[in-house]
Amino acid sequence: MERPNAWKKYDEAALAELDDLCERYRAFISDNKTERECVTASIKLAEAAGYTNLADAVEQGRELKAGDKVYAVSHNKTLMLVNLGSRPMEQGMNILGAHIDSPRLDLKQNPLYEAGDMAYLDTHYYGGVKAYHWVATPLALHGVICKKDGTTVDVVVGEDPADPVFCISDLLIHLASDQMEKPAGKAVEHENLDVIVAGRPVVIDGDEEDKEPVKRMFLDLIKEKYDVEEEDFLSAEIEVVPAGPARDMGLDRSMILGHGQDDRVCAYTSLLAQLDVPQVETTSVTLLVDKEEIGSVGASGMTSRFFENTVAEIMALAGEDSPLALRRALANSRMLSSDVSAGFDHLYADRFEKKNAAIMGHGLCFNKYTGARGKSGSNDADAEYFALIRDIMDEAGVDYQTCELGRIGAGGGGTIAYILAEYGMDVIDSGVAVISMHALWEATNKADIFEAYKGYKAFIARA
Repeated sequence: MERPNAWKKYDEAALAELDDLCERYRAFISDNKTERECVTASIKLAEAAGYTNLADAVEQGRELKAGDKVYAVSHNKTLMLVNLGSRPMEQGMNILGAHIDSPRLDLKQNPLYEAGDMAYLDTHYYGGVKAYHWVATPLALHGVICKKDGTTVDVVVGEDPADPVFCISDLLIHLASDQMEKPAGKAVEHENLDVIVAGRPVVIDGDEEDKEPVKRMFLDLIKEKYDVEEEDFLSAEIEVVPAGPARDMGLDRSMILGHGQDDRVCAYTSLLAQLDVPQVETTSVTLLVDKEEIGSVGASGMTSRFFENTVAEIMALAGEDSPLALRRALANSRMLSSDVSAGFDHLYADRFEKKNAAIMGHGLCFNKYTGARGKSGSNDADAEYFALIRDIMDEAGVDYQTCELGRIGAGGGGTIAYILAEYGMDVIDSGVAVISMHALWEATNKADIFEAYKGYKAFIARA
């Protein structure tokens, strides 16, 4: 059953609220293109809303009670916000979970080399990317370089209009007859996604000429700017991302075109919903996690014990210090796994089944299941929980739609939903429809962003 376009119901007050939300969102994703940047910016917003660091409460042995708001961080890449409600945590929590990593290119640990009088940085792609997207487009570098003395240097080059940008070369059409015959997945080799970073040799007075003068010029420049050596790349995490800010899209400014909206569009709306519902009966939790695009693995991924351990710490400080109470709290919880859905694209209509597709501008998406083929790898939410979600959304006046991730057999995908469902809690996938998902620039509809924010607030307040 196709639901109406959400734009049709907005009055002037709603449009003003929508515009304000989307302007702040656009700025957030423009300024924060890595997980570390997202966590740092989110903590600033949380502290302004009265959240304090859980680590300080643990160190002080400070009692936590209803109305207290705390946050916890894992490896500077995952953030958990908790607003303690008046009900015991053993009775469950209302959880919003989204990921803040996005497909990109990462520099290898030994990235720098010179060839053909140009300096390059070698990369390894992260997550599901189409290699041909990345050539002949302006790129920026974001990340950190950690030196042996313990100091950490933040790197952002290519975002300020005064900055230089970087690029991966493409083969000129005049010599590309063989390339044009290859399937899209092989037209550009992933190993050839090397970023051009310099083309000018250093000039040394005297007889001794540098063997790699262009590389030396690049190293001299980063030494001057960041006080780092080539060896410091061994302990660096530098991401290559599209250069430039997110922009309004369409003459009517109804959409946003930006990098990394999978899944920062859900992360930001979840974060704001958490901060904008200051008093709750049921403890509310927002998880902004890393590594979803590569299987939610590692110490900062959802499969780590960070979430469970943090809940245990909070419950202990709240006087619910028992293993059984922790298990009950996890099993009694409810969650929206907030990740994007595939927006219906008329130009590729044969990849969708329209009556079960996410239509742009029609509101918050709910995917009862994701996965591939016969729902493989999916959390399939039960009917009772979905009925509750429907009631919450309708009561709050939230426009929403139900959808699947494309036509059966066309492909598939997954989220963090199944990981949280292992505790026995109710979990369903929800999020915002995206067109051109995993491309350098992804498109979302502002009405969907607004309805997602409203839906997440309603869930926190009532589920």
